[in-house]
Amino acid sequence: MIRMIPSSSESQAKAYFSDVLSKSDYYINDQELQGQFRGLLAERLGIDKPATKGIFYLLCENKNPVTGGSLTPRTKEARIVGYDINFHCPKSLSILHMLAKDNHIMDAFQQSVYETMREIEAESRTRVRKKGAYDDRVTAELAWAEFIHQTARPVGYVPDPHLHAHCFVFNATWDAQEKEIKAGKFRDIKRDMPYFQARFHKRLSDKMIALGYRVRRTDHSFEIEGVPQAAIDHFSKRTNEIGQIAKEKGITDAKELAELGARTRRKKQKKGLGMDVLKTEWKKQIRLLNGDKNLDQGQSIRFATVKETQTPQPEQSVDYALRHCFERASVKPDRRILEHAYRHAIGSPGVSLDTITDCFLRDDRLLHVKQGSQTFTTTKEVLTEEKRMVELARDGRGKFAPLYPQEVPDIKLDAQQSKAVRHVLTTKNLISIIRGAAGTGKTKLMQQAVALIGKIGKKVIVVAPTIEASHGVLKEDGFKDAETVAKLLSSPGLQNSLNGQVLWVDEAGMLGTKDMTALIELATKKNARLILGGDTRQHSAVVRGDALRILNTVGGIKAAEVEKIYRQKNEYYRAAVEDLSKGAIGDAFEKLESMGSIKNVDLLNPHEALVNDYTDALKRKKSALVISPTHKHGDAVTAEIRKKLRQLGLIGKKEITVKWLVNLNLTQADKEDWRSFRDGHVIQFNQHVAGGKRGSVWAVKSTSDRDVIIQDTEGKTMSLPRDKASRFDVYRKTEIGISTGDSVKITRDSLDEKKKRLNNGMTFDVVAIDKKGNIILRNKRSKATYSLKADFGHMTHAHCITSHASQGKTVDEVFIAQPASTFPATDLKQFYVSVSRGKHNVSIYTDDKAALLEHASNMRDRYSALELLSGETVHEQHIALKQRNDYASPGKDKAVTKDHLKNMATKDKDYEPEL
Repeated sequence: MIRMIPSSSESQAKAYFSDVLSKSDYYINDQELQGQFRGLLAERLGIDKPATKGIFYLLCENKNPVTGGSLTPRTKEARIVGYDINFHCPKSLSILHMLAKDNHIMDAFQQSVYETMREIEAESRTRVRKKGAYDDRVTAELAWAEFIHQTARPVGYVPDPHLHAHCFVFNATWDAQEKEIKAGKFRDIKRDMPYFQARFHKRLSDKMIALGYRVRRTDHSFEIEGVPQAAIDHFSKRTNEIGQIAKEKGITDAKELAELGARTRRKKQKKGLGMDVLKTEWKKQIRLLNGDKNLDQGQSIRFATVKETQTPQPEQSVDYALRHCFERASVKPDRRILEHAYRHAIGSPGVSLDTITDCFLRDDRLLHVKQGSQTFTTTKEVLTEEKRMVELARDGRGKFAPLYPQEVPDIKLDAQQSKAVRHVLTTKNLISIIRGAAGTGKTKLMQQAVALIGKIGKKVIVVAPTIEASHGVLKEDGFKDAETVAKLLSSPGLQNSLNGQVLWVDEAGMLGTKDMTALIELATKKNARLILGGDTRQHSAVVRGDALRILNTVGGIKAAEVEKIYRQKNEYYRAAVEDLSKGAIGDAFEKLESMGSIKNVDLLNPHEALVNDYTDALKRKKSALVISPTHKHGDAVTAEIRKKLRQLGLIGKKEITVKWLVNLNLTQADKEDWRSFRDGHVIQFNQHVAGGKRGSVWAVKSTSDRDVIIQDTEGKTMSLPRDKASRFDVYRKTEIGISTGDSVKITRDSLDEKKKRLNNGMTFDVVAIDKKGNIILRNKRSKATYSLKADFGHMTHAHCITSHASQGKTVDEVFIAQPASTFPATDLKQFYVSVSRGKHNVSIYTDDKAALLEHASNMRDRYSALELLSGETVHEQHIALKQRNDYASPGKDKAVTKDHLKNMATKDKDYEPEL
């Protein structure tokens, strides 16, 4: 793991040196080694030598240690002094280093740290602001103080073994063109830290294999085979301590976790515990662990270097990364793709970092566009898919006679809604779009339009992307025959009912390009009109492609806008939601502030105010919703809500423990890779496979590079058909407590004990737990009851949900838990969806209002391939280079030209403006 933590003041940096990096100029004792100044800037300054307190302090003061003068031209009072980039060794390596009789592991670790820091240094930049310039310049020179530590902060008397390094990089770099040392710009380095981390893990794992160790890839790094998990867990006391505190405080963000570690840091033990004493104590602890008695008694887990039986190819790692990344995105920064490719190659020393990078850059399936300091990548397949969708939509213009060629009957709706209904009734196009903000009465509009279409003898088939929207919301709103898009695309009978009729897709903003293209092809084949209703400002599809937005903005398909909001009854609240729907986040914040809706939380008890306000709304018989941007933070809020509800007698005192299967949401590429599976993971089939029925549940028993063996509840075993990855889901098994009065949510389409259908996303109240331990649920609206066994598995608490799960819901009052720990998941769409759920009131609980405004201002729209490769975003040098490469290689497709891309992606002369 690598973390990058800024030091925002001179005093903070000095204190960090004394408390964390070094307790004296040289040694604490033999636990930690002498620090060293490194980097090309350190060499330029002549300080590439042992790191002393005096030199470190002068650099913190922005002084040149040699001349005593100012290091950079300006020394601001409030400035970033530097960044602690800390590298953490996998725990199994720390344990083996502790047992080793030499420093071969430390040497491999230190070399990996140094090589990664040199790569980071090569990317260093500074701002250029002279003579009207406004740019950044690569400088490739930094100075940092490196400290290697061998122990973690103590939890108790003796610290755990923990080999790690702190590289404190000073905020200075040499600008060769301006011939001076200037402040650096580290934003891009911080952004790309996952990329550097993947390279660090890959090179360290390769060095360990070269030393005779065998590695196994983990979710975030790797471990050494042969080191028992019990030992790894035992020597993770500090990690577990931070994790427990984080859980109690609802902290999930990596930055917040790092700062929590700093805030809870204990003083190091006094001198006297040398490494010989510590090693004796650690070996004693190992002997006390059951099953691990021989680890420190000569048991070797080093072997001769293993020759790989099959020579791995870099193409395999690149192919995995492409399939993994482009399943859910049309465009990715190149370094996010390479990060996954490097991680895939951990354990294969024959595939080097350079060969993977070279293979990626030579892959003729890819298109790269440089924008500023970043390069973005898409594929020819994605581009072709989007082009096909847009071309089908454009080909459908003017192909139909209007449904109402003469006068449209009187429409009893407001002006905007009436105009939208007239649009779909009078258009000559295959596709028409109705785009409406949250709470604008799209359902009412839809009901009126469907009724008028029915009057002329046309049938309207209504579908939605999710079961919750189709079988829940739409059926409750009167569309009793509504189905999912997936059901329509897989049912020939339902498709035949479309002949010459009208297909209406609700929540169409949640469709990806593949499903949207399939719907357009189906409508074209069946000579049916296609009406797409949705809001591109709310959450989009999980799979790649924001299809509705692409059709409207890139394809030029007309959209009838419905913007007048009716849901919010308070005029200030309604005005704030209107601002959010238009992207005016600053104006919306001002209105929410004036309403008293944005509330500062007590850092020592961050959930207290929300929980009290929420339970008060329930006591007033108001419908209410609690929303958090992340599942992890939502779990912490849920725990506090349930504690309060139990105190108030709103949920029962008795609690039973039930199984919950957490979907790992693996991509197809992940499910095809045997290393993604762990013993105990649960497999459930969505479709029949040889030896496994649809719905059957299996447990992973063993994994190897040859096979993943699974076992059902009756003891039958079989090989997991990873080549049919779309036919199963993978879960992690855990447990939750359930009491009468709890609000719960179904997490997978299922059947109850009486074979009654339960849909993913449906919420229920727990009304009883019978003598057999069965859980009796009741639907809040229909009052229908269901019975589930405690081992059902696909049910969790619904006291606090994410904004994705809240989309489409309406309540009296909404309460939003949005502290700084959730900001990585915060953007304008998330904030807009969350805030717009309430009718009468919204309350937002945060510990940093200014930062919340900054993060909520980020629209975070996903690029389409057409948008990336069009207009001003096209990088002409890339296109020219691509053309030369393609024409120089016989048999390759000719390059995509800039003009062709512009013609595809820009609005043509037939473009119809929005109504």
